[in-house]
Amino acid sequence: MTQANAPQQVSIDPRIYAELEYMVQLHQAHGASYAVESVEQLVGYVLRCVADGSRRPGSWERSVVEMMGLISDADEHHVYRASYGEASK
Repeated sequence: MTQANAPQQVSIDPRIYAELEYMVQLHQAHGASYAVESVEQLVGYVLRCVADGSRRPGSWERSVVEMMGLISDADEHHVYRASYGEASK
């Protein structure tokens, strides 16, 4: 799938969405290290962190992705990639 054809919408269970909205409310009322102003910003940040953890083995994001069990056993998933997506051959 090319970047231009990548999905731009994600379905979120209403109960999960309610929790994300609550997180945003807390950020707005009390601040946070990385405060967001909307659920969309929150989800975008989380997805960026997952993507960065996938491509950067030494990053703090990688430890999160590993704890989630999202790193494959493929050798190439343990090599740094400077850009998103499959490495150029």
